Amino acid sequence: MDTSIVVPITAHVPTSIAREGLDGASASSPAEREIARLRARVRELSAELVHAQEAACQRVARELHDSVGAELTATHFALAGVETWLPADAPPQCAAALTVAQRSLDAVGEATRHAVAELHAPSLDAGIVGALSQWTGDFAARTQLRTSFVCAADVRLTRLPADAALAIFRVAQEALNNTAKHARASAADVRIEASRRHLTLVVSDDGIGLAPRARTRRGHFGLAGMRARCAAFDGSLQIGASRPDASTHARGTTVRARFAWDAMLAGAACAERLAAGAASFSS
Repeated sequence: MDTSIVVPITAHVPTSIAREGLDGASASSPAEREIARLRARVRELSAELVHAQEAACQRVARELHDSVGAELTATHFALAGVETWLPADAPPQCAAALTVAQRSLDAVGEATRHAVAELHAPSLDAGIVGALSQWTGDFAARTQLRTSFVCAADVRLTRLPADAALAIFRVAQEALNNTAKHARASAADVRIEASRRHLTLVVSDDGIGLAPRARTRRGHFGLAGMRARCAAFDGSLQIGASRPDASTHARGTTVRARFAWDAMLAGAACAERLAAGAASFSS
């Protein structure tokens, strides 16, 4: 396992760029207004889907922790009691079967704990960069994949509201989990790119590649969730081969998730205006 994490955050971006488009709307044609209305509706519906998905994740996590976790603990103690009560002249197959059962139970318990951790919303107190830095490191340790995380130096990353940061995190999480499950890769790279208008999350691997039909398969819940999280912030999701012209079979897969800065920072700008208004009123 070789994990490299590079997280530079030093550059300054004028707030006028971050707020561009929020206050400078100009008159437009009816067609443009209709397109803007439809885009706003897409954002609204995508946000509702994302919120429903997060709520479902939290319910499943609670159920796994409270109900399944309790049943696993009870079964563990029951098997321990059986082993204690086993007579001395019991066939050796009995002790062997109990050992296998305990091993399987431990594996299920570990898988359940991991699932609960994945379903719970991460702590974003340290921001999206800190959350992704820690999670990619844990991912590398767990999967033994060489994993790197490189982040653009952009001060706007520190101003992302929680819902925008969570959307970026969940897309990265889903992409890396897909790599671990399906790609047969030896390495995965995560990077955040920042342009004037967009933040782009790029997750690439050196695995066997994704079949063209799988990239657009609408029944794939994970991909649908990733697309919804991008659409909620005026973004898009693209999935393609990392090396489409390579002669080797290990073409790899690259996921590019794009988010619009204006859409992500709209909530932060509104909160700043409300805070400024409250401060001026109190003074």
